[in-house]
Amino acid sequence: MPASKLDQLCVNTIRTLSIDAVEKANSGHPGMPMGMADAAYVLWTKFLKHNPKNPNWFDRDRFILSAGHGSMLIYSLLHLTGYDVSLEEIKNFRQMGSITPGHPEYGMTPGVETTTGPLGQGFGTGVGMAMAEHFMSAKFNKEGHNIVDHYTYAIVSDGDLMEGISHESASMAGHMGLGKLIYLYDSNSISIEGSTDLAFTEDVPKRFESYNWHVVEIDGHNHDEITAAIEEAQSVTDKPSIIVCTTHIGYGSPNKQDSESSHGSPLGEEEIKLTKEAYGWDPDKKFFIPDEALEKFREELTKGEKAERAWNEKVTAYEKAFSEEGKAFKAWVNRDLSAELDATLPVFEEDAKGMASRAASGKVINAIKEIVPNLFGGSADLGEVLKPILMDTDLTCRITRQAEPFITE
Repeated sequence: MPASKLDQLCVNTIRTLSIDAVEKANSGHPGMPMGMADAAYVLWTKFLKHNPKNPNWFDRDRFILSAGHGSMLIYSLLHLTGYDVSLEEIKNFRQMGSITPGHPEYGMTPGVETTTGPLGQGFGTGVGMAMAEHFMSAKFNKEGHNIVDHYTYAIVSDGDLMEGISHESASMAGHMGLGKLIYLYDSNSISIEGSTDLAFTEDVPKRFESYNWHVVEIDGHNHDEITAAIEEAQSVTDKPSIIVCTTHIGYGSPNKQDSESSHGSPLGEEEIKLTKEAYGWDPDKKFFIPDEALEKFREELTKGEKAERAWNEKVTAYEKAFSEEGKAFKAWVNRDLSAELDATLPVFEEDAKGMASRAASGKVINAIKEIVPNLFGGSADLGEVLKPILMDTDLTCRITRQAEPFITE
């Protein structure tokens, strides 16, 4: 079913902001935001739990734009939903001193969860975020007191899936059964060089099925299919999910849709006018945001404040019922480290120069394991080396998949 008139207006607002910003900068990737605007809009307005007024609220859903070259997609969403990303910053896309760089940078732009310059980086980081959520929910949640309960979403691209890190981290996520990890794959079959067939011909759905992921294939421009796919992914609690969204890069551009020409360079003034006309837009208006669209997007402010307020009430009730766990939870969330840490770290003498780095790392882990309870990690086929260090601690539980819960004490 086609999107409603208002929904389509909102989606086209994302597209035109992205087009105009890239054109003004004379640099960037307009095609990906144009192609994934439908899926991103549905995710952000129907599913994403977030509070634009408090981007660092702990139990928010995490959203990662792993396809960071399409950064104007997330900048448009951040501005429209009410984050502290002004229209002036959108107009200053890719300019020195702006908070809207060519690729999203963590710590620079409110609402950006991680830096996603190198392809595949966001894919791998999302797996780590989902691991952290699963670990903390098993550690702290009690019956009737779910204080850690959020999803990790990402938009990933062909380029992400070509990188080796996506294979390794996808395998780990499937092995661990990270059910709150949901990726939307922008399957548009176009790379900056041309058709992805030039270098990428694997069967992506089968690949992820073999990794123990839940796989759904949809029309990435059909809002009903997008909604149903995300709902289905949320219902699968024992596997991560990838939603393969078949999309058109440069959607709506009469001469550049489905072409690499919309991938890594501006559309050009004449093509922008034609594209805006295809959207039913005034071709002479730049950075135009219809009032009805902005009103719809800004509903996220009220929804976000309500969700955070409800969570704060949950935490208050949790702290009353479980005082020690409540103190530990706050310490973990605030990233508090013991004052004893520095004194606990081993000192390596001159004769340690020949020590293998894995052995030195093991000594550090062994030294701090008791005072950094939220430390967890693994080894690259070096279990035998680390076994003497880890055998008597709960760290072994943190590097292997447990049925339920994820970690056992």
